[in-house]
Amino acid sequence: MLRHVSAPAHSSTQVPNEIIRHPRLSAEAVRLLLWQLALPPGVDVPLSETAKRAGIKKTAFTRAKGELIAEGYVHEWKRQGVAGRWATRQLISNTPLTAEEAAAAIDRPPTAPEPAVGEPTPRTVGRPQENTEGNTSPPPHHPLAERGAQALALVTRGERRLRLSSRDVRTLAPLVAEWLQRGASLRELRDELTSGLPDQVRSARGLLRNRLLRKMPDPAPEPTPPPSPLRACAGGCGRMIRPAAGESQCRDCRYELATAVPHDDASGAVAATRRGVAAIREALSPLSPCAPGL
Repeated sequence: MLRHVSAPAHSSTQVPNEIIRHPRLSAEAVRLLLWQLALPPGVDVPLSETAKRAGIKKTAFTRAKGELIAEGYVHEWKRQGVAGRWATRQLISNTPLTAEEAAAAIDRPPTAPEPAVGEPTPRTVGRPQENTEGNTSPPPHHPLAERGAQALALVTRGERRLRLSSRDVRTLAPLVAEWLQRGASLRELRDELTSGLPDQVRSARGLLRNRLLRKMPDPAPEPTPPPSPLRACAGGCGRMIRPAAGESQCRDCRYELATAVPHDDASGAVAATRRGVAAIREALSPLSPCAPGL
């Protein structure tokens, strides 16, 4: 196979080959990362907005973002401002970073994206983005968050690649709690979180968050309400009924009550109506000689 490659004169981005050939990043994840790395210096665009521009749908974006977090190319921090509102700070990197390396990177200015040839420069780690996903409300406290933290500690215990700090456990606890609320067992949780781990995990929190979101079980179905209890018909017929909408009499007793002839019906109009209804029913009966088709 022959290849002809011309160096672009302008508007080019240096991308490590390991991103293009990454065995665990989907095409959407690579595309999302390349779009972010190709942004001009000083331009901050949220990942969600970049996904829209790149034609990545919402579900694929969620999966791609989780992959980039799990592999150490994207790091996020949620911080509460002086006004009590929460904001998300993100770091986009062209090389995988551990949580410690990412935290150190945001404390120093990013290096030039195009260093001069032959001059040694430190590793380029991308750029931090302030409030890229907008202000959000404080994370809701899940009622089973404490159980979720305990379950997470149990299922990851003994797996050196999934070592978590106490802060990481608190961050992931609501997601684990949601699994438990949807009926997942500890064994199911352990199998989904620990099976098929890569040889090296750069961000245990990112990998677990990705799996917790991507493999979240479906919500448990709503319990069917119990049927109403049987009760004696109040019409005096002796039947037992199961009320469907609070009725106290069976169908026959309700019909007799509705068609009863009042004592003051001197004209006999109600009685005539009843006879007419009875005649129509008789005519429509399949056994009636007057029924259509006979």
